[in-house]
Amino acid sequence: MPYEDDPTQGKDRPVLLIGRSGGNLLGLMLTSRDRNNAFDADPDYLDIGTGAWDSQGRPSEVKLDRILQLDPAAVRREGAVISRTLFEKVAARLAVRSG
Repeated sequence: MPYEDDPTQGKDRPVLLIGRSGGNLLGLMLTSRDRNNAFDADPDYLDIGTGAWDSQGRPSEVKLDRILQLDPAAVRREGAVISRTLFEKVAARLAVRSG
């Protein structure tokens, strides 16, 4: 989907789709910026490793503290499908966060 701050940027915001709410898709932002490493740990991000969603093969993290509601028409392309195991790991962390 387009970046929020500048949709004309031409670059897509990678998003992990996690479900639906009415006519909208629900998603979590992905980033290749490392927020969980030997020097720092951010509980709002979960390491999910590498996958076909990043053409450069960079490790990614998913942002857990904000669920995006997306118009399905805003989805520009499918990058990859994650494994069920990885999806369940993300879902479990979301469940812990929501109490």
